[in-house]
Amino acid sequence: MNNSFGTGGRNSRRSFADAFDNAGQGLWDAFDNMRTEFDRRVAPRMGRGDVRVAILSLLAEESMHGYQIIHEIEKRSHGAWKPSPGSVYPTLQLLADEGLIEAHEADGKKTYTLTEKGHDEVKSSRPAPWEDSGSRESSRPTALPHAAAKLAEAVIPIMRNGSPEQVDEAVAVVTDARRKLYAILAQD
Repeated sequence: MNNSFGTGGRNSRRSFADAFDNAGQGLWDAFDNMRTEFDRRVAPRMGRGDVRVAILSLLAEESMHGYQIIHEIEKRSHGAWKPSPGSVYPTLQLLADEGLIEAHEADGKKTYTLTEKGHDEVKSSRPAPWEDSGSRESSRPTALPHAAAKLAEAVIPIMRNGSPEQVDEAVAVVTDARRKLYAILAQD
């Protein structure tokens, strides 16, 4: 029996489901590509030395291990910046080599603490990137595309598993959301 659409029988239903899953995967891939491209082109980039300044600023408040530092930077930048371990851990090593921080091993984790020289460095350093007056504004461009990506994530299960009525209801919600977004622009 032919597996193409319109041939009838159980195989054609399976083919339709496969095609529907492929369409859903294609939509998922398109949104994933859109998010990656957005992050590459639009999402704020931190400047040279920002990892260093951020780490020193955090350690001026309390001792932390590398994983805590990464997540605290993400939290304080409102999700706009999450440095990679590949940028944080070498910077920690450099700061230790410069005598600005000390590493202490406890419970299998290295915890970092500022030295007196490190505290002096923080006092003479520029503000942490999230304290910069533009940091809140710079996180704004990421909010809308991330919310749109989350909407797309909600559409896919309805496409795959929703009843015809649920799909119709979802189409109405998305159509209404699109209309409301255009209305926001028309408010000027």
